[in-house]
Amino acid sequence: MAAELTAPQLIAKHRPTLDQALETIRTRAYWSPHPEHPKAYGEGGSLSLPEGKAAFDALQGTRFDLDQPGTDDWVGGEVSPYGPELGITYPHPDIDTLLPAMRAGMRAWRDAGAEVRAVVCLEILSRISARTHEFAHAVMHTSGQAFMMAFQAGGPHAQDRGLEAVAYAYVEQTRTPDAAEWTKPQGKRDPIALNKRFTPVARGISLMIGCNTFPTWNGYPGLFASLATGNPVLVKPHPRAVLPLALTVRIAREVLAEAGFDANLVCLAVERPGEGIAKTLAVRPEIKIIDYTGSTSFGDWLEANARQAQVYTEKAGVNTVVVESTDNYKGMLANLAFSLSLYSGQMCTTPQNLLIPRDGIQTDAGTKSYDDVVSDLASSVSGLLGDDARANGILGALVNPDVKARLEAAAGLGEVALPSREIANPDFPDAVVRTPVIVKLDGAKPDAEAAYLSECFGPVSFAVAVDSATDAVDLLRRTVRDKGAMTVGAYTTSEEVSAAVEETCLEECAQLSLNLTGGVYVNQTAAFSDFHGSGGNPAANAALCDGAFVANRFRVVEIRKDA
Repeated sequence: MAAELTAPQLIAKHRPTLDQALETIRTRAYWSPHPEHPKAYGEGGSLSLPEGKAAFDALQGTRFDLDQPGTDDWVGGEVSPYGPELGITYPHPDIDTLLPAMRAGMRAWRDAGAEVRAVVCLEILSRISARTHEFAHAVMHTSGQAFMMAFQAGGPHAQDRGLEAVAYAYVEQTRTPDAAEWTKPQGKRDPIALNKRFTPVARGISLMIGCNTFPTWNGYPGLFASLATGNPVLVKPHPRAVLPLALTVRIAREVLAEAGFDANLVCLAVERPGEGIAKTLAVRPEIKIIDYTGSTSFGDWLEANARQAQVYTEKAGVNTVVVESTDNYKGMLANLAFSLSLYSGQMCTTPQNLLIPRDGIQTDAGTKSYDDVVSDLASSVSGLLGDDARANGILGALVNPDVKARLEAAAGLGEVALPSREIANPDFPDAVVRTPVIVKLDGAKPDAEAAYLSECFGPVSFAVAVDSATDAVDLLRRTVRDKGAMTVGAYTTSEEVSAAVEETCLEECAQLSLNLTGGVYVNQTAAFSDFHGSGGNPAANAALCDGAFVANRFRVVEIRKDA
């Protein structure tokens, strides 16, 4: 059957976007082809807000058929953190049938070349973008994010990260020319001449293990990095967050088929309750690449046991902010309050430990004691979340009962400076919504150390009293080295302290944000410009996104002949 989407058509449509992405990863400037505002959608084939909601509603209670080989059962069970059961069932794979089928289309996908693979990926992203409102509801009701965050982080920001991965993949694959004529002089004899061809060759099937909190934002970089470099991708979603990735797989399969490629280059693997299919898949010899976001324990297991695969992990760390001094005390408090509150702290980049000298800090509002800083921060959080409607829009819902249990247990770890309170969501009475808790700890006490040097995922922060700025930097270094960190923040007006924090982050390989007091927060990153994680400390062994994230997903095979 002839392709409905030809390579020249796709190149003409998407090459300008690819070129702009290539330029932006070089300059690190701001750019996005995906609008952040909900009102930007509804024309040119994209779904409006009501249409996206209707599309999401129509999926509930249905069988999500993908027409992929090896389906031996139908499984489901997603329950929205806001209360409703989605009632969607998905194909469960017979792995022994599915994996060989996924390999069948690799040759044609390889032979298409880097440019065609890139523009096919961009067509997939374009169609996902047109359905951003549908994806927003899918992300909201599987992750517990509030709608606007689900719309932006689950939609345009996730799509940006996918496009960024395609751009890096294209750069790395085209670094070596497709062909070369090689001539070596031999003095009086005839020169030696060879014709050489260089072909990027995929490693094999790539397994993308999705997470509960950011299924698209964290999932798209690995998915598109692998697909753009020639690898089939098997998407294994978190059992509580299947729908956003199932929609992604469906769209990818449609585009691949229309472009004349095997739809089975992208497949879905949904597990039965308690099956643990990720462990089974991870050690299969056909699986050559694994992308994983989630707990440290399973990430460590993958790194230790999936020896046949190139494993990229984003695990967990203990994110730290050094608070030494500031020339914008009010701005600092507001920035920190929002950072601690956004999505109920359920981000791998949310600050956990605030290191504050016990003798206080210097500010533009005068000297503030440790107690002053903690009390004022608590007041800032309370003010931010004082209106329940606004609080629901910032906090979203707790993604699972484990987060609620950690939140409740944290109050027993020290003196509570800001107790968590329950907030009702009038639209979703069953949603579990809680404000953050702030607990005061003495950094010098061993029992406190056991608390603040353990990750407490969720709306929990520790205000850790330290003896001095030097002690704060030393504790920061030890935390990043031993526990890892996705983000580090610092507030200081001292050049000496700033230099010490910067050097610590350079040596321990952690991403640093200094003196943020405006509308940019330590737990947010922008595609094409900011690196998410570094790959250089225990929190993650890869960064989203850099050349290292894509370059080892393929190898270059050379074929040379006498000229």
